[in-house]
Amino acid sequence: MKKIKAWFAAARLRTLPLSVSGIIIGATAGIIERNHVLQSQADLDFGGVEYLTHSTVLSSPIFWLAIMVTVGFQVLSNFANDYGDGVRGTDAKREGEKRMVASGIITPKQMKIGMFVVGAFTFLLATFLIFLAFGNENFIISFIFFNLTIASIIAAVKYTVGKNAYGYSGLGDIFVFLFFGILSVLGSFFLFTHNLKWELLLPAIAVGCFSTAVLNLNNMRDIDNDAAVGKNTLVVKLGIDKAKRYHAFLLIFGIACAILYTALNYREALQFVYIIAFIPFLLNIKTVFTNKIPRLLDAELKKVALGTFLFAVLFSIFM
Repeated sequence: MKKIKAWFAAARLRTLPLSVSGIIIGATAGIIERNHVLQSQADLDFGGVEYLTHSTVLSSPIFWLAIMVTVGFQVLSNFANDYGDGVRGTDAKREGEKRMVASGIITPKQMKIGMFVVGAFTFLLATFLIFLAFGNENFIISFIFFNLTIASIIAAVKYTVGKNAYGYSGLGDIFVFLFFGILSVLGSFFLFTHNLKWELLLPAIAVGCFSTAVLNLNNMRDIDNDAAVGKNTLVVKLGIDKAKRYHAFLLIFGIACAILYTALNYREALQFVYIIAFIPFLLNIKTVFTNKIPRLLDAELKKVALGTFLFAVLFSIFM
């Protein structure tokens, strides 16, 4: 039982709602777009008769497969992060949640096996997802998505594993922004429509900024330990004062992008209900700027992560 709890702890379940936020938005937009196409076709075929079999995002197997694949990537990344920082000694004096490899509860060999199992299973799920979305007729698109799957697996592992781990050179923010934001939203939209809608870049940027802000909070919390062990995150490179201003920019710019998208696609006031989710963000900015003890920022990670998830849900319901 202790070992099972250790694996769940290594999976860091609190990070999972954040990881699926972009999928929720992209898939919802994709379902809406596809239903519009089907309705237009029905209008042509049946002289304006209402198309009655509109699907919803929750009834879509593509959506649930995309969620499972994303969760798989996130768990793989968390296992790899636990392993990479553990074997490097980075987690020996870290703040926040206890790491399993560093504490000796899970051995490095066991964690490597866990990474392989999760990576293989996620790749299998991604294969089913690609086949379900594109079938046998879109070889080039399927090939691109297979390569994106491989790139996602490599990115998940290379954050802290290997000699050139990008998390140790300040590049983690870029990868989080791209994979959690841009690829998550636009990629999941493409699964349903087989095309891109470039105005979705606005909510994609929003989710990317919010997700990067969570990473930035994590790195601000760990700044002293990371600097001591040579983990040169962007926060270590910027220094705590500039990192705080960067954090405020991420949240405010993300909020602005979301509001701009809704303004451009305005139908009713309820579309702005997601602004409720931004209240914790604004309070978080105040907390960050008044903070003097980095380790006390640990509680803020969950607030911003869950705020992002709430934003994604509310944004999608009234899209």
